[in-house]
Amino acid sequence: MARPTPRPTRPETDEERTFRWALWSVFLITVARLLWLALDRTDLYPDEAQYWVWAQHLDWGYFSKPPMVAWLIAVSTRIFGNTGPGVRMLSPLLHFATAMTIYSCARLLYDYRTAFWSALTYAALPGVTVSATIMSTDAPLLLCWAVALYAFLRARAGADRRWWVVVGIAIGLGLLSKYAMAYWLLCAFLFVGLWRDERRHLPMLLGATALGLLIYAPNFLWNFANNFVSYRHTESNAALGGPLIHPRSLLEFFGAQFGVFGPLLFGALIALMVLAGRTLSDRRAQLLTCFTLPPLVLMLALSLLSRAQPNWAGPSYVAATILVVAWLLASGRRIIIIVSLALHLVAALLVAVGLRNIAAVAGVNLPARYDPLNRLQGWRTLGRAVSAELAQHPGATLMADNRELLAALMFYVEPHPFDALEWDPNGVHDQFELSQRPAFDVGGDFLLVSQNRENIGPILARFKEVGPPQAITVFTGRRGAVASPAEQRHYAVYFLRGFKGFP
Repeated sequence: MARPTPRPTRPETDEERTFRWALWSVFLITVARLLWLALDRTDLYPDEAQYWVWAQHLDWGYFSKPPMVAWLIAVSTRIFGNTGPGVRMLSPLLHFATAMTIYSCARLLYDYRTAFWSALTYAALPGVTVSATIMSTDAPLLLCWAVALYAFLRARAGADRRWWVVVGIAIGLGLLSKYAMAYWLLCAFLFVGLWRDERRHLPMLLGATALGLLIYAPNFLWNFANNFVSYRHTESNAALGGPLIHPRSLLEFFGAQFGVFGPLLFGALIALMVLAGRTLSDRRAQLLTCFTLPPLVLMLALSLLSRAQPNWAGPSYVAATILVVAWLLASGRRIIIIVSLALHLVAALLVAVGLRNIAAVAGVNLPARYDPLNRLQGWRTLGRAVSAELAQHPGATLMADNRELLAALMFYVEPHPFDALEWDPNGVHDQFELSQRPAFDVGGDFLLVSQNRENIGPILARFKEVGPPQAITVFTGRRGAVASPAEQRHYAVYFLRGFKGFP
């Protein structure tokens, strides 16, 4: 029997090899994050716990956010279970997809070498490392932003109008992830409007925007039915009012961007803008600048007028990563990219191992304020203690006096107290208050957990009987070390009988 003739193998091209290296490099970073999450070394932050509570009651909207984060958590916990890692597991995978989409964007605009360094640089950004190890609205937002940018590049460069449909879908899903996706539209219309030859894309961009708004429409209708609570919350987050300007807030936000994007990369971005006459002379750099500056400038202005969280400028760094990497490579400064990568990966490793553990080896007790993981500790310990108290009072409803505490308790108390309530008789300020009214039953019994002594007196006055207070102290410091005041959280627990109703 004749042996089959072997098929000739085609040698791997440089571009294929570079793509493979990019894919494996970003994949290894993602696997490291997944393994760290699987160790479950940190507790859920209260916002993450709140999103998990939302995921138990899927809807088209919630008090402070559109629904995507709750939908994603519902999927991940169905697969991986109602655990901390289960809640967070999709986040690093979303950032993996974003990094590879950035690779595709850079490949379209420049070459495979720029694409490789752009994907790897994005995957290792400090802000991405933080975002990939928690579950927040940023992870789906950044993926939708990157996909919309890629589809926009494809639609702009070719005759296949189906890419405009992809742009519209990405816009709609992005708006369902976080309202900041609206900045993408600002960036796109700015770019199309600034150059005469780009204005031919305006009709198709308008069509993609209409499709995106159609996909987003259910959340708008949910807001309409709920007095536009999400929009009003977003407006209140800006916290306009008080002094006319806040220079300190501006400096803090500006300084924080060196941490979000990395000190060398953000410095390079500033240099690139200062030298704009030379560095932004071609249309590719101009396009990327249009997708970088508007969100960043808007957030700088907001921080001057009131306040802005460091991650609010995150969408800027999708395009900024490609822009900075392309400029550094073209100017022969690849060493800056390599050093920046090394700094970011080492910093991530130090945080993952534990800065306080590393300092302890050197005989130094690192203060809690220098440990970025300190606020992610102690919640499950509190949950176990409250579980024991609740078991001693069967039939009592768990109650807390603020949103963050209630969310953490609902996740870490076993069995999960889905009927838990938040005490606040003065209006609706979060999703718990939006959904629970009028769930306080006159005559009911409650177990109150509070960290705020000022709140306790008015609450106790609304009950016929008040049991003796129980104190719970949670330590968040390193085992074996003397806990400083910053590493201790104190809670008071009261068993309350006979709710008399709100004043």
